[in-house]
Amino acid sequence: MPRFDDALHQSVRSEDGTNTAYSVEYGEHYHSTKDGALTESLQKHVIPAFSCFETAPSLRILDICFGLGFNTLATLYYMQEQGIGKKIEIVSPELDEALVRSLDTFEYPEIFHPFQPIIEAISRTGSYEDERVKITVLFGDARETLPTLTEPFDIVYQDAFSPEHNPILWTSEYFAELARLTHDTSVITTYSTALRTRLALYENGFNIYLNKGEGFRDATVACKSGLPRFEKVDMAHKIACNPDVKSLRDADLV
Repeated sequence: MPRFDDALHQSVRSEDGTNTAYSVEYGEHYHSTKDGALTESLQKHVIPAFSCFETAPSLRILDICFGLGFNTLATLYYMQEQGIGKKIEIVSPELDEALVRSLDTFEYPEIFHPFQPIIEAISRTGSYEDERVKITVLFGDARETLPTLTEPFDIVYQDAFSPEHNPILWTSEYFAELARLTHDTSVITTYSTALRTRLALYENGFNIYLNKGEGFRDATVACKSGLPRFEKVDMAHKIACNPDVKSLRDADLV
């Protein structure tokens, strides 16, 4: 099995004391080093998403992209800590198969240690399943694997590298694919608050909401229907005030 630290991935300590990594290929960290790897996963993805599905008996989650697996593992941790007995299925595209194969040697926070058998299974086979949890990593380009999926997801963790470094996973056409894979009450969480990102979501029928709180920078939640627990962003006003800002399009990347 490959080991984690190599020429392309460098382990970095983030400000909440948990390790993230720097991708030489993308020129970017996998998480905000300021917010912290674990804090970002919990506060910008898992907690806001789960707050919208308190009574659902089961959830399907699309984790874009698997990377170090923090969002998936933070989901398991949060469910364990909160005594949440839902059945969950997590599907996660990931371009870098070698990275996933090396994750059994990555230094995760101690709270993830109970999930070491899951980490090892995913490192070996790209999947894990028991009576309550099913995790599948889809190796390959997300823009190629997502069109093969048909069953809708309740939650999407939109956590790809930033639009500046990985724009193909932030275009209006990409979010149209997420719109196809979600139902009216599905939620999309993302760290990005950029107007171009929010416009791309808005153009595809999503309402835009602000996710804010103590100890982390503002983030975004999107849903086709209403989310009264979050502050709604007045996109019509944003567009009127910023007429020159356009969403990113696939054609812009040619």
